[in-house]
Amino acid sequence: MIKKIVCTLLILTFTLFFRVPLKADSGVEGLITGFKTGTKCSNVSVVVYDHGNLTYYGDREGLYQIGSMTKAFTGLAIQKLINDGLISEDDKVSSLVPGFKAYYRSSEVEITVDDLLMQRSGYTNNENDYPSAAEGMTLGEWAKTVSGKELSSLPGTEYAYSNVNYNLLGLIIENITGSAYREYMVHAVLGPLDLVSTSAGMPEDTERIIEGTRLGFRNVFEYEVPVREGSIPAGYFYSDTEDIGKWMKAWIEGEDLDMEYVKGKLVNEGDYYAGWEYFGDGIIGHSGGTPNYSSRIVFSERTGTGVCVLTNLNVASTTDSLCNSILASISGKESGGLICDVWTVFDIIFTLVSVTGAALFVMALVIRKKGLLIGTGSVLALTVILILILFPVIFGAGLKAIALIWAPWSFLAGLSILMIDVLTIVIRLIWVNVNEGRAKTG
Repeated sequence: MIKKIVCTLLILTFTLFFRVPLKADSGVEGLITGFKTGTKCSNVSVVVYDHGNLTYYGDREGLYQIGSMTKAFTGLAIQKLINDGLISEDDKVSSLVPGFKAYYRSSEVEITVDDLLMQRSGYTNNENDYPSAAEGMTLGEWAKTVSGKELSSLPGTEYAYSNVNYNLLGLIIENITGSAYREYMVHAVLGPLDLVSTSAGMPEDTERIIEGTRLGFRNVFEYEVPVREGSIPAGYFYSDTEDIGKWMKAWIEGEDLDMEYVKGKLVNEGDYYAGWEYFGDGIIGHSGGTPNYSSRIVFSERTGTGVCVLTNLNVASTTDSLCNSILASISGKESGGLICDVWTVFDIIFTLVSVTGAALFVMALVIRKKGLLIGTGSVLALTVILILILFPVIFGAGLKAIALIWAPWSFLAGLSILMIDVLTIVIRLIWVNVNEGRAKTG
């Protein structure tokens, strides 16, 4: 409980501290331009639904990884199985995934399909507690690595967003249908909705993929992250705005999809069900973020408006604010503007840290005053220690994953330079002490 409170406070502090506004002109085009300038993102594609009309901005056929927007596709597939009477919301995961177990406070507990759909299973997105699938793992192999782990809360009692829930739903789809997850999604969801460019995992037409990127030193670099089969149901679909426009239109107009099962679950702001979240004021949607892409979809059946934004850079908070601002703009409401993402802030900070650290390295080689060396070294060492301790707690992942996968390249460079500086100062202090000793004995 103490760990959970500390993590929550740290995340809230970071969220509030980094809500820095970005400059952007009004209108959809102005907001997109402001987004690109503020984030350095190279590709942004947007589709706007306005009372039956679809308008596209950017490359409408370019394929993006849509991150956790994938969960709504998995949720719809599960709902179809429920409607067909093959499973029920009350079915236990242990009966659908043979041998699967979960524990809370050392006692075995049961998780239901409904718990997974509502993100109330007791799993969290903390990679240290519940690691994602390793490369080459199937859904079944990954599930065995999660089975038997201690839950953070009693199933059905607390909301905690977790990719584990939807990857387990993907495995349930395989077990019940006898088909591979991807095959069933094409047959039951993508085909009937004519989503010909959307794929579960890597698409066959790789030439249309807009390569993901990663921040570094106020620039972006192409960055490819392998798609792992055991993680696809929670966040690794690819799609374009042409298909997402059809997907959004189907949900808003309700011609091809029965929204009643979603409406009945999404009543209060913050409610979550089947890959959708209720944001209040009649608006539902979902965000997506992977190490090299970010996305968001929001729409309102009541106002007949909707927006989806796909980008090839992990700047989730700014992508969210762009999508929300466009929706507000077309709905005749005041736009909230663009918010600077935490990784953008980190890139700015650690670019400065890298430059300053390089200068300190040169200074450390020539400084002779022990007091200055000790003072500088102590500050740098404390900074490194705080980073090593706090960052895994704040982001719920190991420092290796943060530095090598998620954070801007400047973070890895800045941290490495700081550590080199500390080591250099230690060596320099030893050298100064040795010389002083020689001087006294000589």
